[in-house]
Amino acid sequence: MKRWAVLAVALAAFLGLGMAQVRVGISFDAGGKNDRSFNQSAWEGAKKAKKDFGIELFDFEPSDPSQVIQGIRNFAEEDFDLIIAVGFAQQGAVETVAKEFPDLNFALIDSVVKLPNVASLVFREHEGSFLVGYIAGKLTQTGTVGFVGGMDIPLIHKFEQGYKAGVEYACKEDSIKCNVIINYVGNTPTAWNDPAKAKEIAQSQVSQGADIIYAAAGGSGLGVLDYVKQTKCTSGKKFIRDPFRNVPGNPCKKDQRPIFMIGVDANQNYMGDTDNNPKTLNFVLTSMMKRVDVATYDTIKSVVQNKFKGGIHSFGLANNGVGYALDEYNEALIPQSVITRLEIIKRQIINGKIKVPSER
Repeated sequence: MKRWAVLAVALAAFLGLGMAQVRVGISFDAGGKNDRSFNQSAWEGAKKAKKDFGIELFDFEPSDPSQVIQGIRNFAEEDFDLIIAVGFAQQGAVETVAKEFPDLNFALIDSVVKLPNVASLVFREHEGSFLVGYIAGKLTQTGTVGFVGGMDIPLIHKFEQGYKAGVEYACKEDSIKCNVIINYVGNTPTAWNDPAKAKEIAQSQVSQGADIIYAAAGGSGLGVLDYVKQTKCTSGKKFIRDPFRNVPGNPCKKDQRPIFMIGVDANQNYMGDTDNNPKTLNFVLTSMMKRVDVATYDTIKSVVQNKFKGGIHSFGLANNGVGYALDEYNEALIPQSVITRLEIIKRQIINGKIKVPSER
């Protein structure tokens, strides 16, 4: 009889029967879970984990930064199995609450808390930004490209410096001189949610000759996208090449060239489609993929499998934590020769042959 009881317990464990359901709480950064960028990427990873593992998933979207610590503490007081904080701005809250609840598991995205019960999920954004910068340098028609950052902080400087280095690397290969215009939306957290200001910056950069703009600005990046999709073409500039002339659906006249945005964090390629037809010219050239979804999913999986580990978990090119997006929306825009070269460059970055800067 005892043998059958043991087998029943083992079978129940295997099937997940009679076991407590894992509960995960996720606290979002400014912009919320539907920002179509950083936060939404984390949310997609969490939802996939819910589907695959049957977890209970709860979320908190603070309307004010002062609410963050109480939101995280509420999850902890309810004895959640994992509490995920999205964004560096929640570092202080995570550190405080994780000390109060040392037996609970926490994950912090984009910053580091040195506690054994906190998994700090950080990314080598400069590596992925180098790749999209290389694409911009190879395909710029004017020799001038732009960068629009959200909040002027070291984290976004990693995007900026990687992008700038990638542009310069590509232009050097082609023996052309390129210019990278760099602007930020602001110096406070409101910089992540000011698309009107970002749109003004995009307009200014295009007036200075930029034809490709990389927006690492959270919700503000939607302002760059709006400007690019509404304006579509630039004229009156000194063009150095015309790589998009034969792309189907190109709306530009003979003396004009199309302008593009480069998306960030999530795959935003589809957002550049103006006519619901991926075969016509798309105004998002590519997106720098920061796999927050994968990091979130893998962390939840580790809790489900009782394998959670605190400490720093780094995501870069070597473990597919960053990269660039290539799909049906932009495959007509990026030549195969550039794609082939990018694969070589990726290996050179991974093995250290190419050193990508992350600081100014």
